[in-house]
Amino acid sequence: MPTRRSRALARAFYARPTLRVARDLIGMVLVHRTNEGTAAGMIVETEAYIGEDDPACHAAPGPTPRNAPLYGPPGVAYIYLNYGMHYLVNVVTEAAGRPAAVLVRALEPLEGIDLMERRRTRNAGQPAVPDLCRGPGNLTKALGVTLAENLLDLTRGALRIEDRGYRPSPVARGPRIGIRIGVDRPWRRWVSGHASVSGPRRRRSSGQW
Repeated sequence: MPTRRSRALARAFYARPTLRVARDLIGMVLVHRTNEGTAAGMIVETEAYIGEDDPACHAAPGPTPRNAPLYGPPGVAYIYLNYGMHYLVNVVTEAAGRPAAVLVRALEPLEGIDLMERRRTRNAGQPAVPDLCRGPGNLTKALGVTLAENLLDLTRGALRIEDRGYRPSPVARGPRIGIRIGVDRPWRRWVSGHASVSGPRRRRSSGQW
């Protein structure tokens, strides 16, 4: 894709209902600037996790030291180590005190592809470009995101989300994947048919978002 003018998303973008944010993040660009270089990709898949009554949300047991970012201001990164293997990057949404976030599940690589390939091939064979950021653990590895980026302000700084004018379609919705509970909630959003989407890629439903 060609380079486009970009602007970081303002905090007001995140201070909205989580399902709206999950939908509107599709097409935005996650950027990470490090000493190794800059890597960025267009968001093509997300999942929403909302509140203490969502059994799959980290807020389900109530406030803890680990899930404290979910209770904080919107527009902040919530990053954790999943099953002791992969870092996952989430975007905190809604007002402070209302725990909710959007998990970024997949990106289409845009910038720093050589850097992504080096990071992804340190312990494995070289994946195809559409697979570099296919899945939430792969995308953090490709972008060099770790627990050091937890609580960073996504509206500015080294880890940020930008609007570059991309509006991919059609956008589908369906049940969340990769979890054992709360699987009935249709809170996953993805670009239908996109090669970088980590789960089922066909369009499942439309309607209200």
